[in-house]
Amino acid sequence: MHSPSRPAGRPTRQVQTTNQISGDKRWIALVAVMIAMFFSSLDQTVVSTAMPVIISELKGFNLYAWVFTGYILATSVTVPLYGRLSDMYGRKPFYIFGFLVFLVGSAVAGMSTSIQMLIFARAFQGIGAGAMMSMPRATIGDIFNPRERGRWMGVIMGVFGVSTIIGPALGGWITDNWSWHWVFYINMPVALIALGMVMYALPSVRTEHRHRIDWWGSLTLAAFLVPLLLAVTWGGTTYPWGSWQEIGLFTFSAVMLICFLVIENRAEEPIIALAFFKDQTFSSVMAVTLMVAMSMFAVMLVLPIYVQGVLGMNAENSGYLMTPMMLSFIVASIFGGQLITRTGKYKALVFVGGLVMVLGSLLLTRLTVSSHWSDVIVDMVVLGLGIGSLMPAMGVIVQNIFPYRVMGAVNATQQMGNSLGGAIASPILGTVLATSFARLLPQRLPASLDRMFAALSPAQRKAFADPQGIISVPGQNAIHQQFSALGPQGEVLFRSFIHAVRSALTSSIVELFWVGVVFAVLALLGTFLIREIHLKQNEFFREGGSGEAK
Repeated sequence: MHSPSRPAGRPTRQVQTTNQISGDKRWIALVAVMIAMFFSSLDQTVVSTAMPVIISELKGFNLYAWVFTGYILATSVTVPLYGRLSDMYGRKPFYIFGFLVFLVGSAVAGMSTSIQMLIFARAFQGIGAGAMMSMPRATIGDIFNPRERGRWMGVIMGVFGVSTIIGPALGGWITDNWSWHWVFYINMPVALIALGMVMYALPSVRTEHRHRIDWWGSLTLAAFLVPLLLAVTWGGTTYPWGSWQEIGLFTFSAVMLICFLVIENRAEEPIIALAFFKDQTFSSVMAVTLMVAMSMFAVMLVLPIYVQGVLGMNAENSGYLMTPMMLSFIVASIFGGQLITRTGKYKALVFVGGLVMVLGSLLLTRLTVSSHWSDVIVDMVVLGLGIGSLMPAMGVIVQNIFPYRVMGAVNATQQMGNSLGGAIASPILGTVLATSFARLLPQRLPASLDRMFAALSPAQRKAFADPQGIISVPGQNAIHQQFSALGPQGEVLFRSFIHAVRSALTSSIVELFWVGVVFAVLALLGTFLIREIHLKQNEFFREGGSGEAK
C-alpha cells in the first residue's frame, strides 16, 4: 500500500504498510533471502567437521553437544518472537539486527579458549541467527502466491543444501590447514554481504496501529525450554535421573509450560498463537517437522565422529563424505518444489518422502567397524532424498492454511518446531553417546589390555578411556606415542586398543542411529494426518485460509 498523493509542488513520499514485495525489486529481495539462508545454514555446517578437533583441544566431550544445543536453543526461543514482530513492524529491521548480533557472536566464538566460552558465543550467535532462520520463508510468501511458493521453497532448500555441501568440506579444510578458530571467522565476510543486500532490497514498513509485544510469553517460553534441556543433558551423567536436581528442573519446566500456555491463551498478540494448532494439518506438520529434525540430528551429530573416529579419515575428508547426502537433498528439494507448483498438491510427495527417510535411517544401522566409506555414501544419499522431499513441502503447506497477515508468525512457529527438534535431540543424543561409549569400551578391551589398565593410576585410566582424545587422528597419534614407550609389544597393544575403541564407538553410534529410525517412523506416521488442501493460485495475498489466529 502507499500513502495518498500529496498536493502538487510537494514531493511524493511513498509509505509501505505491508511486507509485500512486487516489481523488479522482488528478484533482488529473492537473492538477498538466498544469501541470508546460505549464511545462516553455513555457520552450522562449517562447524560440524571441526568439532572433533575442537573438543580434543578444549577438553569438553561431555559438553560438546551444547555447542550445537546452545545455538539451537537461542534460535528456538527467538524465532517465534522475530516472526511475530516482523508481521507487525516489517522484516527488514530484524534481519539487520540478526546479522549484527551474529557477527559479534562469530568473533567471540573464534576467540574461545574454553568449551564454556565457545558454548556462550554460540548461544549469542543463535540470538542473531533466529532472525535469519525465521524470515526467509516468510519473505518468499511476501513475493510469490501460494502456488508459486512450492518452486521457490524448493530452491531455498537447495541453497541450504549447497551450504551444507560447502560447509563441512570448508570446515574440514580450514581445521586441517589453518585452525578451527577460522571456521567462525570465515562467516563474517559473507554476513556483511548479506547484510548489505537485505538493507537495499527489503522494504521499510510503517505500522498503521499500535501493537503489544508478548514479552511475558517470550520469557516463559525461555523459562520452559532452558531447564528442560538442562535436565535431559545432565540426566544420567552429572546427576542421577531421580535426583532432586533433575526432578526440580523437570518440575520447574512443567510449571513454566503451563504459565506459557495460559499467557498465550490470553495475549492480544501472542508470540505463538494457540489457535494455529486447532487446524489438524498445521498440528500434523508441526509434529512431522519436529520428528524430521530429531531424526536428522541423530545422524548429523554423530556421523562426523564415526567417519573420523572409526573410518580414520581426517576432518577435511570427512567433510567431503557428507556431500552425497546434500546433493540428493538438493535434487529432491528442487524436484519436489517443482512438482508442488505444477500439480498444486503435496500429499503423495510428503508420504513418499517420509517412506524414503525411514529407509535411509534403517540403512545406517548396518554400519560396522569394518564398513567402507562407500557404504556411508549410499545410506546418506537415500536419507537425503527423503528429507529433501519433506522439508520444502512443510513450509508451503502451513503458508497455504492461514491469512497473509500472520505469515511471519506461522512460518516462525513451524521453524521453531524444526529448531526445537534439534535442541531436544542434541543433548539427549550427546549424553547417550558418552555414557554408552564409557560402558562399552571396558567390555571390548582384550585381556592383555585389562591387565595393563589395572596397573595404571585412576587418572591414567581416565585419560585412555576419554573419547575426546581418541576421536581424532591427532589424538590417536598421541596415544600411539605413549604405547610405543612400552617396547616391542607396544605396537600390538596399541592396535588392540584402537580396535576396541572403534568397536565401542561404532556400537554407541549405531544405537543412536536406531533412535533416528524411531523418529523417522513417527514422521512417516504423521504424514497420514496431513490433509490435502489445493494450493491457491490466483488469490495472491488474499486474506483467506482454513484457519484463523489471534
